[in-house]
Amino acid sequence: MADWPGLTEKQIEAVKLLAGPARHVMLFGGSRSGKTFLFMRAILLRAIKAPKSRHAILRYRFSHVKASIVLDTLPKVLELCFPDLPGTETKALNRSDWFYTLPNKSEIWFGGLDDKERTEKILGQEHSTLYLNECSQIPLSSRNLAMTRLAQNIPGLKQKAYYDCNPPPKAHWTHRLFKRHIDPETMQDLTRPENFVSLKVNPTDNMDNLSQEYVDELNDMPTRLRNRFYLGLFGEADEGALWTFETLDRWRHMGGELPPMKRVVIAVDPSGASGEEDERSNEVGIIVCGLGDDGIAYILEDLSGKHGPQGDEGWGKIATNAYDRWNANRIVAERNFGGDMVEAVIKAARPTTPVMMVTASRGKHIRAEPVATLYEQGKVRHVGRFDRLEDQLLSMTTSGYEGDKSPDRLDAMVWGISDLFPRVLRNRVNPAGLEYQPAAEHRPLSW
Repeated sequence: MADWPGLTEKQIEAVKLLAGPARHVMLFGGSRSGKTFLFMRAILLRAIKAPKSRHAILRYRFSHVKASIVLDTLPKVLELCFPDLPGTETKALNRSDWFYTLPNKSEIWFGGLDDKERTEKILGQEHSTLYLNECSQIPLSSRNLAMTRLAQNIPGLKQKAYYDCNPPPKAHWTHRLFKRHIDPETMQDLTRPENFVSLKVNPTDNMDNLSQEYVDELNDMPTRLRNRFYLGLFGEADEGALWTFETLDRWRHMGGELPPMKRVVIAVDPSGASGEEDERSNEVGIIVCGLGDDGIAYILEDLSGKHGPQGDEGWGKIATNAYDRWNANRIVAERNFGGDMVEAVIKAARPTTPVMMVTASRGKHIRAEPVATLYEQGKVRHVGRFDRLEDQLLSMTTSGYEGDKSPDRLDAMVWGISDLFPRVLRNRVNPAGLEYQPAAEHRPLSW
């Protein structure tokens, strides 16, 4: 153990796996288990070993990789493991193009896949190491594109692709690649399965660096969250799921300009929340949906949260601000919770706002089914990623909602998409079970 100061037995096992013969290595498991620290340490060792080598650390959003790695993990690893290397407060860290340069002229680049210009700059170069941080948030198409740049040929240094994640449901490409050893797209067996290895590392494997209170909190979470963030278990893939990762990723809008919007609605699913401190109530779902002139609906923004009804931070103001910001056509809000109070909150925040009140007459999963079909057909696309909304989508099945609490974001999205495609859904004999009750200035939609 003396040769591995500060590392636990499981972390030493992980270090050996990272340095082993496999080209692709994934560490998965619960929250704060030390995965990112181990990868950062391994990349620095590789950069030190091979002068003028290039290495890239990618996450879905650049702001996340900047906050969690560049400004947090990297300085910690440098201080604890490589005190002779220049720190991030020096010129070694280029804060314009965001890369770190070692004295031997090796470089470590940091990027977010949500930034097309930065991604093109990073992937315009060849690299010896690619590290996909929090890869459960990264679409398979983006992962595949990144792998085309794992091509820098440095004598004595094997090309390596590193991955980490809090394990998502088993339908995700990470489980298929690393646990089932099948191609996520073709579902055929991998030709070289030995090139894809993985190891589970959990918070209990990193107790020297965590508080007992934090670990106890993870252990006390609802079952689905406890399995993922404490036990590091992949979620079960429900065959009755209305949405899948593949569907969401296949049609995701990841860059480039959006078409002009013919129509924009702000969809609201109210709750009884009084504010952030309200632990009992569900969130207020607020989703911005737009119909492009290409005939495709786009999920533009998710503003959901535990908002109270009144004030500058209230959901009424948040929804009406979004109405102005997006130059929307109207707000669509569910009447079931609070009745006329919902419309009154919106009118109080912005008196002239057009409001369409809707009432659900059938179950959530029945309302969601026709909208899920539109997703499968590519008629609804997410602009970027909406992790909490998508988590709810993946938990909705043909027999009901399998997630925690209420699918507030999903409900709001269903109202919004139903308002954008009334004729399509009406022609299906109202499978969503919707009843529209408009404010005075609107005609009702006939179902």
